[in-house]
Parts: sequence; C-alpha cells; structure tokens
Amino acid sequence: MMTQSIKSAKSHQEPEYVINPKKFVLWLLIVASVMLFAGFTSAYIVRHGEGNWRVYELPQLFTTSTIIIALSSVFMQWAYMAAKKDELGQIKIALGITAALGICFGICQWLAYSQLVQNNVYFTGNPSESFVYIISFMHLMHMVGGVIFVLVTFIKSLRSKVHKKSLLTINLCNTYWHFLGILWIYLFVFFQLNR
Repeated sequence: MMTQSIKSAKSHQEPEYVINPKKFVLWLLIVASVMLFAGFTSAYIVRHGEGNWRVYELPQLFTTSTIIIALSSVFMQWAYMAAKKDELGQIKIALGITAALGICFGICQWLAYSQLVQNNVYFTGNPSESFVYIISFMHLMHMVGGVIFVLVTFIKSLRSKVHKKSLLTINLCNTYWHFLGILWIYLFVFFQLNR
C-alpha cells in the first residue's frame, strides 16, 4: 500500500531533465544568432576584399551605446545575484535600471542612424554603408526582444515570482542579456577594425 502511494506521488511530480527545456531553447536561439552574425561579418569581410569600399567615421553614439550596454550588464548581474540572495527590493531596482538602459541603448542606436544620414552614409549607398545598417539593425531587433524579456522578468519580480526558489526566468534573462552585450561589443570592435 505504501509503495503504491510513493509510486503515485512520483508519477505526479515534474519530470527531471538533464537540461531544462527552456534553457535548451534559449541556447538554441543564441547559437542561431551567433551563426547569423558570423554570416553577416564573414560576408562583410569578403565584400570588403572585393574593393569599391567607402571608409567613413562611425557615429559617436555607437561608442555611447557600447558603454550603456556594458553598464546594463552590470545591473542585470546585480539583479540575478540579488535573486539568488532573496533580496526582492534590489531585484526590482536592478531590473528596472537594466530595462531603462536597454531602452537608452535603442534610442542611441536610432539616433546613430540619424548621424549616419547627416554624414551622407545611407542604407542604399556603398556596400560598406549597407552592412553597418543591416548588422546594427539586426542587433537592435534582438535588443528589442531582450528589453521585452527584462520587462516580463521585472513584472514577475513585482509579483514576487522571482526569488531564490524561483530563479529560472531571471537566469534565462541574465544569460540572454549578457549575450546581447557581448555580441554588440564584438560588433562594435569589428566595425572599428574593419573599416
């Protein structure tokens, strides 16, 4: 009788996974994104080698947005560490600042496009110009998704659903956010070195 109740209790428990399915999907998305941007930067290098390549100054706001995204990663890490320590107030503050900095990053990127246009650098101009628009815009679209993810996590934290016994959402958000930051820093350095 007791063995039967233990078996029935086990059958109602969540199945144990080697890796959480949500983490697995996130890592698949990250790998796909890495491949996408590796393709873009490879195409950039190949096209650069063919000649007819215009050299121009990148917008100063790309530097500003790089600083902003690096700073946002610090706050995202703070939120994650606060969640592990069950410091609920700090989670909310850190996630709020992370989201605000993510929005500031997006605004900087958009204003950087205006700077490019003011410097006669157009999307339909020379291939060197088109690549900068396409690559940075694709990253910006990933950032929009990242900001939405941070806001969803922030709302969950307001409902006390992010704490040391419920870390999955903030863990996934933290991983994706750091990926976005590292990706942009790579792209920024890539643009600086391959003009």
